[in-house]
Amino acid sequence: MVEVKPHETFPGVFIVTLDGGTTSLATRNLVKGRSVYGEQLIEHDEEYRLWNPYNSKLAAAILRGLPELPFKPGDRVLYLGAATGTTVSHVSDILGDDGLVYAVEFSSRPARELIAKVASLRRNVIPVLADARFPQRYPPLVEQVDALYCDVAQPEQARILADNADLFLKLGGGTLLAVKARSIDSTRDPTKIYAQEAGVLRSRGFKVERTIQLRPYDKAHAMILAYYTRKD
Repeated sequence: MVEVKPHETFPGVFIVTLDGGTTSLATRNLVKGRSVYGEQLIEHDEEYRLWNPYNSKLAAAILRGLPELPFKPGDRVLYLGAATGTTVSHVSDILGDDGLVYAVEFSSRPARELIAKVASLRRNVIPVLADARFPQRYPPLVEQVDALYCDVAQPEQARILADNADLFLKLGGGTLLAVKARSIDSTRDPTKIYAQEAGVLRSRGFKVERTIQLRPYDKAHAMILAYYTRKD
């Protein structure tokens, strides 16, 4: 028998216990009957989408000990590096109809999938075809947000997050930075790269709360949770 319970720590996230006793993270499906990336749909009074940590760094971070999400239902989130929308769709579920996700993606091919599979079906997802390295180019499309999520395959990942925060993130807003060590320097120890990126955030006015390595779900990846404490 399937059991679904709200997660004790993360509003909008659920724990599904399947037949046989295995458990999985899940979010309540905002678009009933539609999966985004082949994830299993579970009907239990309402419909839920299983959230695979091997497909989503945010799910991996939750399972690896993320202490809190910097956003909640009803918030506005700026998502950098939206790709085809796998994690964006779960963030959309969490935020619900009263929330909003600005999903920034530069590459045209994944952006087309993002629009077709996610944004065209979800009223709370606004796709932004733009380069996250140049946030000054998309202010007309993006308003102030409560939280910022960054997952870009660029050498200066923390700087990109901070530049966007300066323009769009409210003071005190939370951020999640998915650090891809191999995109920064494939020859260095990943733990030193995580520390380097956390240092960049501190120098730009962030309070770094936690750095979480995502093994075994993602190798040479970490998630940094930080809060924006000042604007220069």
